[in-house]
Amino acid sequence: MSTTEDRPDFSTIADLFLSHGSMQSPAFLDGRLCAELALHDLTAEAWLEEVCHGLGIEQPRDRESGEALLAWRRQTLDALADAALNYEPLLPDDLFSLAERARGLQEWTLGFLEVIEDAGDKPRQGWSQALREAIEDLEALGGMETDLEDNAENENDLFALTEHARMAAMLLYTEQHPGQPQVESGEPIQH
Repeated sequence: MSTTEDRPDFSTIADLFLSHGSMQSPAFLDGRLCAELALHDLTAEAWLEEVCHGLGIEQPRDRESGEALLAWRRQTLDALADAALNYEPLLPDDLFSLAERARGLQEWTLGFLEVIEDAGDKPRQGWSQALREAIEDLEALGGMETDLEDNAENENDLFALTEHARMAAMLLYTEQHPGQPQVESGEPIQH
């Protein structure tokens, strides 16, 4: 079983994107990845195709790059499906300024919401009120001010917003995949 420590960090994926000639933030594609895994059971092939399209390339430049992109998908899925509920969005870490981290969260949110919007109303029909409200809150987050000063208050606010996005992502996944993770039972999942 994978843990969140196995997941690549933001800088690793950003460097991988850069090696393919793209300055794009991985946060946007991570938001899309999370929503697609929840709504569409995104295959490895479809994910690789989507990342390559997003980077403006036909295929990863080498086998290691392709494996890293596929591992990103697999580890995200493992984290979303894990009963420990330890999924974390792929966002800039503390080495980045608060403004850069806020922009990363905004990009993640926009990618996540884009997939939900594209899915239409059908998946929404079975959603709980809590999930509907969480998604509405994320829609407001997509338009947030990202030019934040580095201070404790803004740091706390950004942490709370990031936690909200994380919880919305896990709620979407668990409602679309009832029974996994086995949160209520407290019984370990067999792998």
